[in-house]
Amino acid sequence: MKKVFKNVFLQKRFFIVLTCILIGFLVAFIFQNLLGVFQILFYVFVLLIVADILLLFVSKGRIEGKRELPDKLSNGDENPIPINISNTYLFTATIKIIDELPFQFQKRDFGLESNLKSGAAKFYNYHIRPTERGSYSFGSLNIFASSPLGLLARRFQFDQAAEIPVYPSFLQLRKYDLIAFSNRLFEYGLKKIRRIGHTMEFEQIKDYVIGDDIRNINWKATAKRNQLMVNQYQDEKSQPIYSVIDKGRVMKMPFNGLKLLDYAINATLVISNIAIKKNDKAGMFAFSNAIQNRVVADRRSSQMNLILETLYNLDTNFVESDFSRLYIDIKRNLNQRSLLLLYTNFETLDALHRQLPYLQAISKNHLLVVIFFENTELQDFASKPPKNTHQIFEQTIAEKFIYEKKRIVNELRKYGIQTILTKPEDLTINTINKYLEIKARGLI
Repeated sequence: MKKVFKNVFLQKRFFIVLTCILIGFLVAFIFQNLLGVFQILFYVFVLLIVADILLLFVSKGRIEGKRELPDKLSNGDENPIPINISNTYLFTATIKIIDELPFQFQKRDFGLESNLKSGAAKFYNYHIRPTERGSYSFGSLNIFASSPLGLLARRFQFDQAAEIPVYPSFLQLRKYDLIAFSNRLFEYGLKKIRRIGHTMEFEQIKDYVIGDDIRNINWKATAKRNQLMVNQYQDEKSQPIYSVIDKGRVMKMPFNGLKLLDYAINATLVISNIAIKKNDKAGMFAFSNAIQNRVVADRRSSQMNLILETLYNLDTNFVESDFSRLYIDIKRNLNQRSLLLLYTNFETLDALHRQLPYLQAISKNHLLVVIFFENTELQDFASKPPKNTHQIFEQTIAEKFIYEKKRIVNELRKYGIQTILTKPEDLTINTINKYLEIKARGLI
């Protein structure tokens, strides 16, 4: 009996009817001839409550439910969570689903409502968007069922407590894995880059056949063999591509719920996968006051899993990043010329000038691409019509910071350093475009 009352919940209709009856009794003090009517209504109300209890707890049938969680969630993406519900009651039940979501979402008003016919099963789907990597704990799945009377609800609780890890955006990885090798690039903002010149390695000398490029004729071999001979080339392969992630305090800034670090992590996962598919070697490392989380560039089958696990454990700290240490580490450990995609952030020209000597030194031996971020919130603020003199003053300061970012780009290009200034949400697309452009131009 205690278990029954534990799972009984009063519905809104219960309180509405009870309030009407109580008001009726108050009216009966004035019009005493109505007292009998409201007494009868009260007894009917009690009988309906008993009938509702019998329908929900005594009659055959119940509500069955199951939440189907994936093995892992994708950070920054809408992840579908399916729930299967079935009704074995002899009546159509009104159900309300309340899932105990992880505390990271801070969502206290979650609920799904629907009607479910007798003997029917229904599939429900809701989406969650995590904005932090780590372990997320789901609690029980609660389903509240009401009969057609709608006075009471019975709670069915399914203990499906589970911990699910949230990994860097593998959904983005799958999406760009498909489109980067298809003809649908423009739909997603990716550009087709025309191949310029010869980014080729010599393979062999062979007999000339119709259709071969006459620019590749080897005249010395032709003279010796007394017939046309051409040089055969193959695309350059296995170039080291390193994603270098600044995990200092400048990468803690959040946009749309995600830290800049998480945008960089998601882009690193995607570009590493594309680089390996393009027959290059993908690797990564992170730095702040020390070099950490290193994955040596390779294109073996387990490389992507190794990069994914390394990115999962990456986090920012509150120290200022040491670019001198970064330069020393690159000089010691990277002997082959590599493409370095450096994810960092500079807010002012002074901040760049402190690190510029080290960036110049790195770019002498490697192809360095400095990737940093537009402040989209400042841009939105600066674009709004000012309402008073104070806002004009604030918008002028905001525009100064926006212009400072453009000066940083020009300063880096002046020293021959490739740059990407991007909105956080466009980081992955712009990084892919830059990689494809560099490959097409044969810069590495």
